[in-house]
Amino acid sequence: MTPTFETIDWSFDESTGVGRIELDRPDSLNALSATLRTEYVEAFAAFRRLDEAADGLAVRAVVVSGAGRAFCVGADVDEFAEGSDMATPEAVYEAAGNFAGPVVAEIDGYCLGGGLVLALDCDFRFASERSEFGLPEVDLGIPTTGGGLAALRAAVGPSRAKRLGVTGERFDAERAGADGIVDTVCPQDALADRVEAFVEDVAAKPPLAVRSTLDIVDAAGADGVDRLERREDERLRRSEDYRAAVEAFRGDDSPTFHGR
Repeated sequence: MTPTFETIDWSFDESTGVGRIELDRPDSLNALSATLRTEYVEAFAAFRRLDEAADGLAVRAVVVSGAGRAFCVGADVDEFAEGSDMATPEAVYEAAGNFAGPVVAEIDGYCLGGGLVLALDCDFRFASERSEFGLPEVDLGIPTTGGGLAALRAAVGPSRAKRLGVTGERFDAERAGADGIVDTVCPQDALADRVEAFVEDVAAKPPLAVRSTLDIVDAAGADGVDRLERREDERLRRSEDYRAAVEAFRGDDSPTFHGR
């Protein structure tokens, strides 16, 4: 059963295994209202349920985008000013990172504050040339939270992260690409096709190996990464997908992967 949301357009293509989450509050530039925060977390939970119900892994990749002129401009300042419950925002900013499969941010337009944190939580980031980035929270008298500064530090280094955090300066997609904040920058009319081609390629790979690769990279720099690599290698060499890939390679065939 397809879940229904008030502030999110959720979809899943069974034929490709690609899911999509579109933030759908264009009139507010997809600001993170209380409802949107709750539904964003639930949208990823819905994809996890698909995996749990499948014989193998159903979801091969998820694309996150925003409707209208923005990816997301962060917290809904109107709600914040009215004293709306902003409890546990970390659940929102960790939703993509906590999903085991690859998540791609398709950024077209404003990507500010918590919106940038959402994008940094994804595994891959594609941006149109018209996109604009920044961390304006400092002008509200608060620091950027939700792990955004740590993720930014990993991408651009401590000095640049501090500068962006304390000045709130805006920067364009070209600079975001040069800084390593986004992986790919392209014309607006080419963005959807570039993302589609990428996720189709990733979705065709052995899903267990894809997820294991993400886990290992995420663990880099943490204690135990060598043990994780060895454990994952041993685990995946026992999988059906590994045997199918080896047999297809030997026979010069195209394998079919089931995430088992």
